[in-house]
Amino acid sequence: MLDTPKIDEARLEAFATRAIGDLTAGYTGVMVSIGSKLGLYKAMANAGPLSAQEIASRADCAERYVSEWLNAQAAGGYIAYHGLSGTYELLPEQAMVLADEDSPVYIPHAWNVPASMWFDEPKTLEAFRTGKGIAWGEHDGRLSCGSAAFYRNGYRASLVPQWLPALDGVVEQLEAGIEVADVGCGYGHSTLLMAEAFPNSRFHGFDTHPASLDEARQNAAAAGLSDRIDYTVSRADDYPDGPYSLICFFDILHDLGDPVAAARHAAKTLAPGGTVLLVEPFAHDHVKDNLSPVAQLYYSASTLICCAHAISEGGSMVLGAQAGQARLAEVFRKAGFTHFRRAAETPFNLIFEVRR
Repeated sequence: MLDTPKIDEARLEAFATRAIGDLTAGYTGVMVSIGSKLGLYKAMANAGPLSAQEIASRADCAERYVSEWLNAQAAGGYIAYHGLSGTYELLPEQAMVLADEDSPVYIPHAWNVPASMWFDEPKTLEAFRTGKGIAWGEHDGRLSCGSAAFYRNGYRASLVPQWLPALDGVVEQLEAGIEVADVGCGYGHSTLLMAEAFPNSRFHGFDTHPASLDEARQNAAAAGLSDRIDYTVSRADDYPDGPYSLICFFDILHDLGDPVAAARHAAKTLAPGGTVLLVEPFAHDHVKDNLSPVAQLYYSASTLICCAHAISEGGSMVLGAQAGQARLAEVFRKAGFTHFRRAAETPFNLIFEVRR
């Protein structure tokens, strides 16, 4: 008979508390999404302390629901509660995360991603049991819009002012006018940011997901940039030859079934003296160094989305969203590149300059 393992009560209590905290976060995400879609955060932004009735009136919602929602938000520290007056306040720092859609830390739309994960659970269970892949376009539609919104503001804060200047000579080339490829462009937010900043250059977005490209075209038209941006349905290893002086992979290489083939195609279509800009999720090279909340987020998304898509494309090399610099550099070494430099980093991304 097997001995019953001895339970460390303190460790049990600590872990159970942690698990409840994670469960609470899931509930809170629903509250955040509701508050954003109903305009409750915007009703509170820059308004100081307000009663539940005032907030409900500003957002044109039923007070009893709003009152309970406010208490849930206050309990989680998402808004401030003033006990003496019985009022609620969205502090400036909270407003940047919850109400300002142009803020680099705006988060509500990102909750569409776990919503799609839950919706797609039957597909994930089948994939685990069979080893089959799940292509990006086979997921619930909230995945693409949530991911686009999640990355949009981070790119807005960093791409033009920080990442491109970190690449040797690239800003000067963009200002003079070059051809640029944005591989795996999705909704085209990265393409638009570059096109807005560098009017003398022309930009080409490529993706395998037609619905995302439809959104990208609408975004380009709304920005008045359709004359300098075109979008084409193409894989990362067969988009039209340029040559391109700048080829960008924004958080996409690790999703590909054959990243080496994509790197080889980049080498083939890159203009002499051209540069590959590779942006990937922040990761160290070893699992033991990736045991953090950010890595937990990325490994989880990678399990259900990134690896699943790479497997759907054949999965000759399934990098996952925590590949790390050494594995990424090896991909480009196999493709014939000789220069691979970490140009910049953020808590969420690694930015590399790659040249032949």
